[in-house]
Amino acid sequence: MSLSISPDEMLVEGAERTDGTELPARDRAGSVSRFAHVSRATFVGGVVLTVALFAIGGWQRRWIADDGLIVLRTVRNLLAGNGPVFNVGERVETNTSTAWTYIVWFFSWLTQLRLEYVVLAIAMVLSLAAIVFAMLGSARLWGGARTGLLLPAGAFVYIAVPPARDYVTSGLESGLVICWLGLLWWQLMRWAQAERVRVAGLFGLVFLAGLAPLIRPEMALVGALALLMVFLAPMPAFRFGPTALRVLVIAVAGLLPMGYQIWRMGYYGLPYPNTAVAKDAGGAKWGQGLTYLWDLVGPYFLLVPLILLLVAGAVAARATGAFDRRVGIEAPETLRARLDRAREWLRSPSAVVALVLFSAALLTVYAVRVGGDFMHGRMLLPQLFLFLLPVAVIPVRAPVRAGRLDAVPAAIALAWVGTVGWALFASDTTAIETGTKISSSGIVDERVYYVLNTGHDHPIRAEDYLDYPRMRAMVNDIAASPNGGLLLNSPSFLFWYVAPPPQPIPPEGAGHTVFFLNLGMTSMNVPLDVRVIDQMGLAYPLAAHSDRLVDGRIGHDKSLYPDWVVVDAGMVDRKPWMPWYLDEDWVVQARTALTCPDTQALMVSYREPLTFERWRHNLRNSLTFAAYRIDRVPKYEIQRCGLVDPVPQPPR
Repeated sequence: MSLSISPDEMLVEGAERTDGTELPARDRAGSVSRFAHVSRATFVGGVVLTVALFAIGGWQRRWIADDGLIVLRTVRNLLAGNGPVFNVGERVETNTSTAWTYIVWFFSWLTQLRLEYVVLAIAMVLSLAAIVFAMLGSARLWGGARTGLLLPAGAFVYIAVPPARDYVTSGLESGLVICWLGLLWWQLMRWAQAERVRVAGLFGLVFLAGLAPLIRPEMALVGALALLMVFLAPMPAFRFGPTALRVLVIAVAGLLPMGYQIWRMGYYGLPYPNTAVAKDAGGAKWGQGLTYLWDLVGPYFLLVPLILLLVAGAVAARATGAFDRRVGIEAPETLRARLDRAREWLRSPSAVVALVLFSAALLTVYAVRVGGDFMHGRMLLPQLFLFLLPVAVIPVRAPVRAGRLDAVPAAIALAWVGTVGWALFASDTTAIETGTKISSSGIVDERVYYVLNTGHDHPIRAEDYLDYPRMRAMVNDIAASPNGGLLLNSPSFLFWYVAPPPQPIPPEGAGHTVFFLNLGMTSMNVPLDVRVIDQMGLAYPLAAHSDRLVDGRIGHDKSLYPDWVVVDAGMVDRKPWMPWYLDEDWVVQARTALTCPDTQALMVSYREPLTFERWRHNLRNSLTFAAYRIDRVPKYEIQRCGLVDPVPQPPR
């Protein structure tokens, strides 16, 4: 028996006297009109309330992460005319989200305001817009005012999770990612429900989906599935036929991402950002990934609202017929007819729901496979957002009608009440209580960690991070060494060693290089002519292409020895000028190891001035460069490359 509700049935259901008898037709029409106005007002009020709560929560936790400051270093170089680089003279893509880099650059150029405030505002706006798009798409799924009062549900779940509020700002691309997902969801739902699809609207949809790899590389999975669904679904009427339209769809979707990809491979010499090399995004750490997943799901009892909303969504789908509006015919007999029916189904609300849920599941599996991340919850927020999109709002009706309990609306209402109750509990829950310490899992509440270590409730400006241990000392040591040098942190992390450049010193000095893990706070507190590199390799390809440490902390499991940097930076490699804890033999071996032809080719790819020949060579060899790895121990790297060890070996 079908439980779908037609507009005529709504006239009856919303227009009964308390004794169960029908009202006259005129009164019924007025009752339904009033109900529609109430339903719309309730939905708009729910959107406003949810966005306001998210804005308040995000503002209370406003901050910019060290990794967010990394983005701003590249933006500084863009504004200075040095190109999309982290260090002048080295073409290294240190930002995972291409779109985020250029969005921040554009608004920084347009407003000429301080970069930290620009990125704070953009991140806030995009995060709030994501909630609006999610709720609009969900309202379309449930049929608007026809199915009951559309109340915030999944949207409440998302904003209640503390990491979601942490990354409303942060300077990272988190807000951009969920905004793109929410907008794509809304546009797909509009496309699925449209009686007549316009070609211009179709091009806008596929262009949006095609942006996926520029939003963040793993989002290409969502974008590719969306494009495949649109490509296989029936095409609207087009002057030159459906085949020509499909060709244009591919062209519109691929023009910008493919153009950028070709440019990236020639400019940077890699097929993806250098961060993917540094973190070995194709590697597998299933055990750590499961730990990371439970680190988000467990403390907040996140399975509770997910199960409640799964039940509510399934019941509401059956009751409203939301998933069946476009496909209601009997299964045909012929294979061709079955294929045509499958293609018709692709342009339906149920297909869009299947797409977002399947994408969420795949992205979750991918995040678990690579080991998750070191920031609590961050890498699973897009997956959670996707899972909640269909139930961002749910249709709730009075569970009692004509004095009788109606089981279907009662179940939905009960699930909604349970979800709201959970949200109140979770919004005030603390998952990680270690503060300034990093637990054995390697996962940390990044915002709290920097709040406590800088002493600022809202570390936003670069100078706020000067109060982080060792930062102010670094700035002072650079000022105290006008001749230049290499700044290396001491093994105790208490002070800096400055390895000097060789004589003669150029009149303008030999320049400074800082070798430190926290790239953002370091690079944003020094001039652009100070080279800042890290042992993990986010901004230093030599470290990025070293082997991954098996038991290293997730997201930090590469660590190049400083002996390499002494040679690469051209500093004095003898004691007492060299820091005491470095080994002269290792430095000599590193000098030999750096002569490996393949390593030299890698270094030339991003350091040699960009000419057409260099660009073409990089393009042709980018995949080879991406796969290249070195051994971080100089002696073993010499053996790997087949070179002669310059350090005499002791007799056996």
